[in-house]
Amino acid sequence: MNDIIACISTAPTVGAISIVRVSGNGSINLVDKLFSRTLLNKDSHTITYGHIMDNNEKIDEVLVSVFKAPKTYTKEDIVEINCHGGHATTEKILELLLDNGARLAEPGEFTKRAYLNGRIDLLEAEAVSDLISSKTELTRKMALNGVGGKLSKIISELRGDIALVLANIEVNIDYPEYIDEVVVTNKLLDENIIKFKKQINNILTKSKNNLLIKNGIKVGLFGKPNVGKSSLLNKLIEEEKAIVTNIEGTTRDVVESSFKINDIIINLYDTAGIRKTDDVIEQIGVKKSLEVLDMVDLVILVLNSNQELSDYDKELLELTKNKTRIIFINKNDLDKKIDIHNIVEKNIVYGNTLTEHGLDDLKDKILEVFNIGKITEEDLTYLSNARIISILKKCNNLINEIDNSINSNLPIDMIEIDLKEIWNLLGEIIGENYSEELIDTMFKNFCLGK
Repeated sequence: MNDIIACISTAPTVGAISIVRVSGNGSINLVDKLFSRTLLNKDSHTITYGHIMDNNEKIDEVLVSVFKAPKTYTKEDIVEINCHGGHATTEKILELLLDNGARLAEPGEFTKRAYLNGRIDLLEAEAVSDLISSKTELTRKMALNGVGGKLSKIISELRGDIALVLANIEVNIDYPEYIDEVVVTNKLLDENIIKFKKQINNILTKSKNNLLIKNGIKVGLFGKPNVGKSSLLNKLIEEEKAIVTNIEGTTRDVVESSFKINDIIINLYDTAGIRKTDDVIEQIGVKKSLEVLDMVDLVILVLNSNQELSDYDKELLELTKNKTRIIFINKNDLDKKIDIHNIVEKNIVYGNTLTEHGLDDLKDKILEVFNIGKITEEDLTYLSNARIISILKKCNNLINEIDNSINSNLPIDMIEIDLKEIWNLLGEIIGENYSEELIDTMFKNFCLGK
């Protein structure tokens, strides 16, 4: 990290202003060579008007911001050149910087340097990426909590509590003659494990919900042909996206769209009617529908109120019984013929797409099923990253193993091994322990210039 990096930090579109960012020891001297006025005597966090020059040629009229280490984003000297927007001008300034000794920054390299230089931890770094890509007000708030270090504090405090127990175990094993030290027994250890287990489960549960908030809830519409799935999709997204006809098998492919419920993104998949058919193209659509069934978070099974349950309906009820599911009884504006007394299902909504009766109830039911109908600021102070949730699951499994070991009266030094592994895994979350491969992979997902 001894070299100077440079990159265009603004989006590659035509606009009023573009920003070219430079970071590294010597970056102020580098930009000074290209600037019409000296930057060497400027105070930190100041901005100077002038021109970027190529020999005696004016390239652009700019404002140059100087930020001196260590009070900068990367904890290195940073210079930001605010130039006129447009590809030619911005690219020319970047070209001059590269010709004079800078290197083109890799995706996320500015944030990577902030992490490696100790300004932020790994959780905060990942939250920066989430903040940039946030699509709703909820995801913005959630990411901002991460950038502000609230998530890191939760993990660090839990890790600190575990470290204290580990320290007491070590003293008990290595220095049993210290009579003033707390004697760690299985009973005392069990009390702490119950507390740790509760904390990890709480973080894990809320983190799963936050992952849904971040990525959106994947919802699949299923049902026999001509049951009204496409009409339901069109009404939910308030757009005529899916083709609707009275001909069975009109939907041959999966139609994807999205909409929001209380700022929660719902990724909707309208599938081909699942039935046996000799039509080769429709068979492909049915196959794709079954693939969607495996990957969605929620199934909305659509049944017709004005028809008795068909064999296809019964097959779909059986096929989706182990999925998180809502049954939508469609066409309730017509004579009721369906008999649902034998359907064991608590999440049933009645409605129709003609008068739009029941659609608000369906939206409320989606939030209720995932327990995210009422989001508080406290709920948003949790993790929303698949990598982190995977680590927390490992911690949860280890906690259960420790619980079993205590009940089996295994020696405390054996239990200590699993507890230390949990401590290490929590360290991976905030970046106290990490592999070079993990860091490189994570920052490659960032945008250029950040």
